[in-house]
Amino acid sequence: MPSVSVIVPVRNEARSIEHTLRLLLTQDFPPSEFEVIVADGISTDETVPIVRRLQGEFPNLKLVFNPGRLASAGRNTAIRHATKDVIVIVDGHCQVPDRAYLKNLAAAFDESGADSLGRPQPLDIDSPTAFQTAVSIARSSRLGHNPDSDIYSNEAKFVPPQSTAVAYARKVFHTIGLFDQEFDACEDVEFNERVHLAGLTCYFTPTVKIVYEPRANFRALFYQLGRYGSGRAKLAMKHPKSLTLPALVPPLWVVWVPLAGLLSFVIPYLGWLWLASVMLYASVLLGAGLVLGRKQPLSVAARIPAVFVAIHFGFAWGFWKEAGKRARFWVQLPRLTHERASSLARDHP
Repeated sequence: MPSVSVIVPVRNEARSIEHTLRLLLTQDFPPSEFEVIVADGISTDETVPIVRRLQGEFPNLKLVFNPGRLASAGRNTAIRHATKDVIVIVDGHCQVPDRAYLKNLAAAFDESGADSLGRPQPLDIDSPTAFQTAVSIARSSRLGHNPDSDIYSNEAKFVPPQSTAVAYARKVFHTIGLFDQEFDACEDVEFNERVHLAGLTCYFTPTVKIVYEPRANFRALFYQLGRYGSGRAKLAMKHPKSLTLPALVPPLWVVWVPLAGLLSFVIPYLGWLWLASVMLYASVLLGAGLVLGRKQPLSVAARIPAVFVAIHFGFAWGFWKEAGKRARFWVQLPRLTHERASSLARDHP
């Protein structure tokens, strides 16, 4: 089976980095056949001292420095130091639930013959708060993430790599290059878009599941989705065909709400349409809270609608903030929207 380089880009992850690294470094996999490379983006907390202390216990733990600070630059820095057959990205605040994770990863590459691997990335951590549970539930629903993504699936299959690939055979980087350091979010989606355009394959397997820690409050979740929205707008500029209708719905909705509300003072009938749409949106979120939270404590179910608001409006805020910096986006948007609608009509007559 192939050997494995684990890339861990971090910045100020002192709270969780030791736990994550110990889960990786005590894998049921020959230590000579894997390495863990932490790329630190100039942390100002205790991240670096913690990693240096762990290096005294684990000879296959490496520390490299990422002066670019962004995760995209950190990935590239670590990849340049990687020496193994395949490369997998693991964030510094993840939980690796299985000591056979690396063994399963290597076996999946060996058995599938794929160029890259995708994995489930649920948010169901141990001992979550009520808000984190609500985030986990909302993000795994069709209202809370891109329905084209497979990251909440549990079925082993070949899939498009765009939103799922996280592990790569070394030849992938020789074929398409490294991560685009212009991206401070969605750099993985942009990289995987190039994987797709190059005709490289991606095999999705639940045997290499990683658990991500959900954001702990409304503000942090809003900011996280804002970064995602910004990354998606930047991605649409670089790869126009990557823009999907689900990615456009939150930004267009956030434009509609204030604009139609103002115009309703001038166009009376528009006011009724605006009111109906807002009431429908509120009803959908409340209904989702009731349905998704029916088996949860009231403290969780009551937070689900607010979580959806943070997801939708945070994503839209980031999307328009980035789009506002790029004038040609406004010129391309009508054409891109029309092309995606036409494509959807052809695929689903």
